[in-house]
Amino acid sequence: MEEVIKTRQQGRIFEVTLDRPKANAIDLATSRKMGETFKHFRDSDDLRVCILRTAGEKFFSAGWDLKAAADGDSVTADYGVGGFGGLQELRDLNKPVIAAVEGMCVGGGFEIALSCDLILANEGASFALPEIRAGTLADAATIKLPKRIPYHVAMDLLLTGRWMDSAEAHKWGLVNEVLANGPSLYDRVWELAQLLESGPPLVFAAIKEVAREAENMKFQDILNKVTKMQMPTVDRLYNSEDGLEGFKAFAEKRDPVWKGR
Repeated sequence: MEEVIKTRQQGRIFEVTLDRPKANAIDLATSRKMGETFKHFRDSDDLRVCILRTAGEKFFSAGWDLKAAADGDSVTADYGVGGFGGLQELRDLNKPVIAAVEGMCVGGGFEIALSCDLILANEGASFALPEIRAGTLADAATIKLPKRIPYHVAMDLLLTGRWMDSAEAHKWGLVNEVLANGPSLYDRVWELAQLLESGPPLVFAAIKEVAREAENMKFQDILNKVTKMQMPTVDRLYNSEDGLEGFKAFAEKRDPVWKGR
């Protein structure tokens, strides 16, 4: 049986491709495999940035595999170390993840894209949360989407299940960039990944931890934790070789060399 999760590493960039025809829908086994794959990325010191893409041009992902659900995959089952799709509940993933969205990004597939740090899409991409039409809840999207885009736009998507094209998604800041159909999407994604690969990994880790914690804390509380270095990634950053390297490189008028330690 052909692997539905394919990976490749180039330098310190880790590309993950979901290849499960026809619609890249995710069943229990696929979700668990995705969780292990993203856990490997999180825990590997030689990996700095991840690209998530899917095979085919029609679907980024149709989300939860309803046929598998009908055959016994329960909504309450253990979907793996990172929850559904491997990303949504993966703790301490303090490295950047870029989603490359081509085609229809639907339901749980949309929720997985929302779990990435950057979303790039092509002109033919479209987004929808059709769970309302099946009488179910898009649980993760219901939590995340009103924090990412204007409340009334989020409610429109959640309550009607309508489609949003890539141009509108870009208008509301849901996607970072829209590229022409064809190879330009992946060219740009790799260009961006290479830029991040050369960046300071300890700073990226601190940014992700602070941003994540800030969602549930008052401004002054999170600011106090950051300035007093009471967060693991922040404390590590300011007591690291990289913490001095940036200052030295600036003073010596050279590019910094980040070691991640």
